[in-house]
Amino acid sequence: MEGAVRDVGKAMGLSADAVDHLAKSSYEFTGDWFGGKVTAGNGFKSEDPHLLKTLELTRQYIGFPRQLGQHTGGFVITQDKLSDLCPILNARMEDRTNIEWNKDDIEALGFLKVDVLALGMLTCIRKAFDLARKHYNLNLTLANVPQDDPDVYEMISHADTVGVFQIESRAQMSMLPRLRPKCFYDLVIEVAIVRPGPIQGDMVHPYLRRRNGEDPVEYPSKELEEILGRTLGCRCSRSKLWK
Repeated sequence: MEGAVRDVGKAMGLSADAVDHLAKSSYEFTGDWFGGKVTAGNGFKSEDPHLLKTLELTRQYIGFPRQLGQHTGGFVITQDKLSDLCPILNARMEDRTNIEWNKDDIEALGFLKVDVLALGMLTCIRKAFDLARKHYNLNLTLANVPQDDPDVYEMISHADTVGVFQIESRAQMSMLPRLRPKCFYDLVIEVAIVRPGPIQGDMVHPYLRRRNGEDPVEYPSKELEEILGRTLGCRCSRSKLWK
């Protein structure tokens, strides 16, 4: 609702402060408010016709998508002609079309959806290989580039990772000096646990303490030791599996 209030409020000429207060007061907009039976806070008058019109328009917009997004590399594949099976509209990009149903609809109908995603970092790596070949006569590829170079991991441990895919966010860079990865799988664990679920599930700090030898490594059972070995027995405590 807040997004609808903000967009309609701006279109109706309300001030930025009024729009902000209105959006934050959305919990007050009950049937009594619209019936003019209550007086709300933040200086609003429930009988103000301009305000009532703004809220009535907001009601009509709630639940509708704010904009039509276009997936960069999403394809829907069907056995028969797609236009015979679902409605299609022109996309914003030239010579591109979108279907009018969302991903949940087509999944329920059994349509095949394929996401072909590109990664700009692969282009950076290719250009780096080209530069290494041009200036240093090194014929590097993804297959023969040296693995687990200590100097690289020393750089990573100092959070010198701006422009490095997956470990350049502030949260990742904050974690790197504490975890001090020494091999590729350390980075796998790093990327996996710096996520809302493991953070809220209290997995990060116990893992770091066990990794640094501050806490003993313990497992819920002997059977789970092999599964949880790489995370030193740590798991997300809020997961339904562990309740």
